[in-house]
Amino acid sequence: MIDHAHDLLLVREATDRLLAAAAKLDNASVAGPSRLPGWSRGHVLAHVARNADALVNVLAGRPMYLSAEARDSDISRDAPRPLDVQLDDVRDSAARFIAQAAQPADWARTVELRNGVMDQAARIPFRRLVEVELHHVDLGIGYELEDLPEEFTDREIAFLADRFAGNIAVPRIAVTANDGRQWTTGGPDGDQVSVIGPAPALLGWLSGRRQGSGLDCDSGLLPVLPAL
Repeated sequence: MIDHAHDLLLVREATDRLLAAAAKLDNASVAGPSRLPGWSRGHVLAHVARNADALVNVLAGRPMYLSAEARDSDISRDAPRPLDVQLDDVRDSAARFIAQAAQPADWARTVELRNGVMDQAARIPFRRLVEVELHHVDLGIGYELEDLPEEFTDREIAFLADRFAGNIAVPRIAVTANDGRQWTTGGPDGDQVSVIGPAPALLGWLSGRRQGSGLDCDSGLLPVLPAL
């Protein structure tokens, strides 16, 4: 069962971790490259802030973004800002998201996200948590997939496995953590492929953030996953 109030608490905690870590940077390092191709750390921080405002729109029943072009333009516009401005924006936009989520609402309702994706309103706080946690890792400032809370890692693996489920471009895959936890994903046909390894490595592979180092696949090569 989805507990949006619990997830909102996790969002607050994850945002505080990100802000505390990013506060140790300087203007030069904010302008330096992140782990996301073509994006500086400023791009990542700007995206985290604009995503909070976009999810405010979702919860309020407005379009998530005016357009894909507007989304990209806003991130490019905000990326070069100095560190103090970036931090204030991440903090203030996070507060706007929490304030919107605190409004009385039907959390069982269906809401529309980017590209026509539909979801239950109660899942929006977890979607925000994903943005904060994974983009903290993307900053490349010492917070790694291995540092993510175990609860988050398990839930995000399950979320990504569900996202690829039924995709005929992906073989049937049994995704298994070293401790025995297992998820299934991929298309409905063909022989099942088994991918085993540490949960953080599985998350890195499923999210496109790692190439699969540390994972074992019984078919030899890891299946190629579509871009998210």
